[in-house]
Amino acid sequence: MKKSFESQLADHLEAFLLMKLSCGYRYVAETSELRRLDRYLHANACPPDRIDRDLAERWVRLRKHERPRTMRARMSMFIQFAKYARRHGVAAYLPDSKLATTATQLDFVPYIFTHQQIHSLLTRVDGLASDPRSPERHLVMPELFRLLCYCGLRVSEACNLTAEDVDAEAGVLRILDTKFRKNRLVPVAPSIRDRLRTYKQRMAFHRESDPFFPTARNKPFHQRSIYGLFRRFLNECGIPHGGRGKGPRLHDLRHTFAVHCLERWYRDGQDINTRLPLLVTYLGHSTLSGTQRYLQLTPAIFPDINGRLNHWFNDQVSKEAAQ
Repeated sequence: MKKSFESQLADHLEAFLLMKLSCGYRYVAETSELRRLDRYLHANACPPDRIDRDLAERWVRLRKHERPRTMRARMSMFIQFAKYARRHGVAAYLPDSKLATTATQLDFVPYIFTHQQIHSLLTRVDGLASDPRSPERHLVMPELFRLLCYCGLRVSEACNLTAEDVDAEAGVLRILDTKFRKNRLVPVAPSIRDRLRTYKQRMAFHRESDPFFPTARNKPFHQRSIYGLFRRFLNECGIPHGGRGKGPRLHDLRHTFAVHCLERWYRDGQDINTRLPLLVTYLGHSTLSGTQRYLQLTPAIFPDINGRLNHWFNDQVSKEAAQ
């Protein structure tokens, strides 16, 4: 069988990959990154018994036009492999994790939509005209975008829903095999439940496995198509876009959902400490820290809430939001 790797550390890379797969990791993007690392090591004549400091740091450093989180992911994978290799006799240099700290400080700040902007966005979505190339698109998009705005679904989760996954009578979505390989049930508000019930009746799905949001070919919509419409709606709403990598992004609708939940609980005088774990579960995060990243507070509530919540959120409140 042809080997996946060709450098002098190919056997270690292969064994490391098999170890990750055997532990249940999908390791799809990471496998591609390992192959790029292998080609890099091969091109730089890396010996079989060591990875020098210069070679390691050149691999993990932030590259031109690269997002900081991409650098962090590459560094994390390299450090994991280097530790594995060291346990098997390779003198692999471990990069200083501080190299990623600067990148973290430069990372993307989510765009938090106001309630009025969400209303304007959905008004534009509701006004989408029918298109002969996609005759049901004007029916699909209003419901899909409401799940993004009012349920905080990931775009991939909404696109991958099937008719069977949506219990329109009970008002519950079944989200399968998510980012963290977890399944979850997502209850929706009564107004969304009623819309989904009407939509499901109108679509008259033939099979339970049919995409809930189908294209003309009865396939799930691609995320790129949703993003293209999103950019169009932003323009129609007069919401400026900063260009590639600067947003607003579709994923910022999920950030906004989390922030608006926090805002509502705060205004209602509810105990944030007891409510936050519910949000963690609802969003499908594996840890509390995953949800904390979404809590970029709006300027309207920042001044009086900051002092109360800093002790709980570990200063996750973004000062940029107050500017």
